[in-house]
Amino acid sequence: MALSGGCQCGAVRFRVEGQPQRASICWCRMCQKAFAGPFGALVSVNVADLTWTRGQRSTFQSSDKIQRGFCAACGTPLTYEWSDDRIDLAVFAFDDPSAVEPAVQLAVEGRPAWMEHLADMPVRPALGPSGPVVSRQHPDHDL
Repeated sequence: MALSGGCQCGAVRFRVEGQPQRASICWCRMCQKAFAGPFGALVSVNVADLTWTRGQRSTFQSSDKIQRGFCAACGTPLTYEWSDDRIDLAVFAFDDPSAVEPAVQLAVEGRPAWMEHLADMPVRPALGPSGPVVSRQHPDHDL
């Protein structure tokens, strides 16, 4: 199995050979801040199975034990680094995030109460303020 992914602007790309390990959703406050969202969705892979195919990630030491990787050009969160032989990659940085389905939730005490009602919120079409949005995002595949 081979999966690829990268940042929003395409400056940093990666490829994973082999089977990803445990995928999770983490509701801790550090993941909420790092992803600027309600949770961080991460999947563990062996460092030996990971190849950076374009560019290099920048890093931030978010705690005494954790380093987080991101694209310095566009800010996309990419990694949660906690081990010499395994690394967690952001699920939604993969070209096909549905191929990496989370199986467990962590730190659920940090989950906002309003998340329980997310499915009940109204849905509107994806339009910008004056019509359809033209994306400048890198495509979800290597060029």
